[in-house]
Amino acid sequence: MSIQNILKIILALLLCLCCFDWPYGYYQLLRYSATIVFLYLAYASHQEGNKIYPIIFMALAGLFQPFLKIALCRTVWNVLDIAVAILLVLSIFVEEPKKRIE
Repeated sequence: MSIQNILKIILALLLCLCCFDWPYGYYQLLRYSATIVFLYLAYASHQEGNKIYPIIFMALAGLFQPFLKIALCRTVWNVLDIAVAILLVLSIFVEEPKKRIE
């Protein structure tokens, strides 16, 4: 299993844990961690020659970045956290289609 897949699983679990009530420090730590992981995943995907995944991971890094916080209510954040967790797990099993060279 690659380091990217391990990071995706760990981050997906951390995002799912956001549905529970935690101290505010957990959410701050998650924002920093998620931003770093998403930036790494964007870089790694780009190095592998993917076209779509780097854009998705960069957008997610922008969404979770801790510097200019996006103010959404807790319910919306919980839905986003679960949706991103599902996307991360699915990205392990779904490869980006490659262009056929004929």
